Amino acid sequence: MTENQTNLDSPLTFTYKEVDGLHVLLDVYLPPDDVSQLYAQDVKHCPAVVYFHGGGLTVGNRRSWFPTWLKSRLSARGIIFISADYRLLLPGTGYEVLSDVKDAIAFVAGSLNAQLDQRDAGLSFGSCFRVDPSAIGVAGTSAGGYCAYLCAIHAVPKPKAILSLYGMGGDFLVNLIHHYLTPKTESFIRGKEMLDLAQYSEYMYPFNNLQSTSDSPLAYHPQSYHIPGYPANPRMVLSRLYLQLGVAVDYITGQHEPSLSTTLREAIHTEGPFDEALVADHKILFPQFNVTSDWPATYLIHGTSDTTVLIRESQNLHLLLKKAGVEVVFEEVPGQEHSFDYQPGAELEYEGSFDAIVEFLYRHLT
Repeated sequence: MTENQTNLDSPLTFTYKEVDGLHVLLDVYLPPDDVSQLYAQDVKHCPAVVYFHGGGLTVGNRRSWFPTWLKSRLSARGIIFISADYRLLLPGTGYEVLSDVKDAIAFVAGSLNAQLDQRDAGLSFGSCFRVDPSAIGVAGTSAGGYCAYLCAIHAVPKPKAILSLYGMGGDFLVNLIHHYLTPKTESFIRGKEMLDLAQYSEYMYPFNNLQSTSDSPLAYHPQSYHIPGYPANPRMVLSRLYLQLGVAVDYITGQHEPSLSTTLREAIHTEGPFDEALVADHKILFPQFNVTSDWPATYLIHGTSDTTVLIRESQNLHLLLKKAGVEVVFEEVPGQEHSFDYQPGAELEYEGSFDAIVEFLYRHLT
């Protein structure tokens, strides 16, 4: 390879959509050279997994909280790994997220191969790998799990398999009224301090001056800060802010006047079954009301001590999927908090779980 040729272990970045002048990007990680050599220069159409990052839908990008363990295992199996940005809440809503994740899947299935062909046309040694559009899976952590659920419901083509690690969106309503809909007066996530609303007024409705973004990288204050290592990017605490206020559903749906959270809170406290008509206008954004028998095979994994996204979310979705006759694996990780797979030593501690996850994806995609 010459100096101008891209190492196949490095990502190739593509714009999968442009909206209002904003380029929304994804990274494509092709299998490494040693796997590529197995196929010489024969074109190999192989499965792909599209990954969506976490961040409470308010922060992050395609390289935030990157799941190296997942990418490396899939690459070794000859599966293309793709990590995608999506527009973040504020000023966007869940509708922008839904639009983007659908467009990401459509791009991977429809346009990506042609762009890979165009990229390789001038190279003496290009990639022999292309995406098999009939073998696409979706994965996500936390808020990315919610993105994966939206793909399961709305994406075309429908993914063949879904992986959700402590994903949000399995139950925004009845079973989680305290977490999503009730204002908090004391610490409720990992013992973290309550947030001063005055410091985040620009990120609270009606937030007139915020620009649409799909890329808000993580940033931290130094250890010398009065709270060592505290997030320097205010977007990093916004999801906690909205949970603290009990209005997260307002920001996801964009319904602030009247407040959907207030309407739901009042309705759920009354006797009788929950009236789905209360969310009829936004039902497409609530995965729990869209589970059918054609939902893809799904692997759920969640720590039992998670205070950021309560395990009851995955438990509820698991029950709904089983009732619908969908193949689903649900692994509860005893005593673990949110993002347990990013903790030091996670590769060794959860090696068995990581291997089982990739085996599940491989089985459904090949």
